Amino acid sequence: MYLNVSAARTMIILGSGGHTTEMLEVVKKLNNERYTPRLYVVAEGDQNSVDRLLEIEKEGGDYKIYTITRSRKVHQSYKSSIITTLKSAYECLILLLHSRPDLILANGPATCVPVCVVAFFLKVFYINGSCKIAYIESYCRVKSLSLSGKILLYLTDIFVVQWPDISKISRKILYFGRLT
Repeated sequence: MYLNVSAARTMIILGSGGHTTEMLEVVKKLNNERYTPRLYVVAEGDQNSVDRLLEIEKEGGDYKIYTITRSRKVHQSYKSSIITTLKSAYECLILLLHSRPDLILANGPATCVPVCVVAFFLKVFYINGSCKIAYIESYCRVKSLSLSGKILLYLTDIFVVQWPDISKISRKILYFGRLT
């Protein structure tokens, strides 16, 4: 029996450094016909992630790259980060209303928090109720969740960890073992 499964508009959030490395390893394993178009989100000024992404997507698949304001820059005060976080959330709202992803893949960079929070509220208010949010905790998180993970644990549809000890934190957490 053949199942005709339609493609899923997939939003993939990249962070800087290790988060991008891990997420691009996951992207390499995705079926490009099933997860298309791919809508990448990067924080402003993260040219490294864009360059690495372009290397992965050099075959010319169906993808777009979107840039959003960083919620909080390194050494930025928490007080002033309220303004940049609100600006980022507004940009995410416009992006999510325009792109209407079926699936959001996130793995921990701070950039993913406003995207996932806005997507969650769009689901709650039935504006994009079919969107699924999948969070993959970074491989380096062996004993505890990251701050992004703690914030998003109850807002995601699937929450995956790569170490068994972390899966004991909540029944919602799924242990998949090493993904990259």
